[in-house]
Amino acid sequence: MQHTAMLRTGYRLLSRPLLTSKNHTARLLYSTAPPPPPAGSKTVPATFQVFNRETKRLQKERAASNTEHSRQVDYVKDEVAFRVVDRLLDIKREFNEVVELGSGCGHIAKHVDTDMMKKLIMCDTSETMLNRDKDVEYEVPVERRIVDEENLPFPENSLECVVSSLSMHWINDLPGAMIQIQRSLKPDGVFIAGLFGGDTLFELRTSLQLAEQDREGGISPRVSPMADSRDLGSLLSRAGFTLTTVDVDEVTVNYPSAIELMEDLRAMGESNAVINRRGLLKRDTMMATAAIYKEMYGNEDGTVPATFQILYMIGWKPAPTQNKPLERGSAKHSLKDRLETEGATPTPKSE
Repeated sequence: MQHTAMLRTGYRLLSRPLLTSKNHTARLLYSTAPPPPPAGSKTVPATFQVFNRETKRLQKERAASNTEHSRQVDYVKDEVAFRVVDRLLDIKREFNEVVELGSGCGHIAKHVDTDMMKKLIMCDTSETMLNRDKDVEYEVPVERRIVDEENLPFPENSLECVVSSLSMHWINDLPGAMIQIQRSLKPDGVFIAGLFGGDTLFELRTSLQLAEQDREGGISPRVSPMADSRDLGSLLSRAGFTLTTVDVDEVTVNYPSAIELMEDLRAMGESNAVINRRGLLKRDTMMATAAIYKEMYGNEDGTVPATFQILYMIGWKPAPTQNKPLERGSAKHSLKDRLETEGATPTPKSE
């Protein structure tokens, strides 16, 4: 039996068939920190490790190995890639090469053309995912490279534009990755990215916690931690970007139940990859999760919504040609006086 999931994006409606399965599993995950360096050591402390990058690579490999099912669940990533490209279109510039980090099978490539760039370099840690659609011809020539977003191989001042769509939420050292991107860009180069925000799948997170508390007497983090929109602006500035912009959007998808939602997340390669994961979720807890989800968030037609919060950020590498704000105190006119003058009510003349 097939079900249909509807993707509500605000300005268009997308749908696709959902495959059902008898066996559904979820992963129980924890995060840990690396041990600090010895006292008195000059070694730089290691980055706080939240995600197992090798586990994430294997998840993507397994997801892409089932080509047909993997293509059926491209709907969220295709939609967000479209919105990232829409922001790139606002830049009236033709790029020679654009680097896409965490490209997956080529979601950005589906939406770009030769008026925007001459070449797209697709980078991902998963070779199977990267080459899933290698036989597909895009309007823009593409080059595929196996690249880890946490260790970029690009020389300093070598790139015109870097984009990323739904990949950077799996990076352990997000500030460090941004610094590497900023260094790789040429002066006046631009960085545009979209990633999942902290309110993503809040319905699933709440339902899992309530079900686990009821069935097992305690709760565990089963949805990966994600960035907050309030942090991205400061992270961009810390990395050395200027003219920064951060905005938030949401994509809501309706599913037959929470079970189909989890099945699709696995097929997307978006299963949890937090370090020190526990065993599989018990079947009793899984069924309780689906029941709670439907009771708390269910739609009138029997489906359940899943909210994906998307954080978009744009940053530019400083360059002498960029417009800069004037120094503080250099104004020659008072804004207060100007506003008071414009807002003053004229005194009526006496007859």
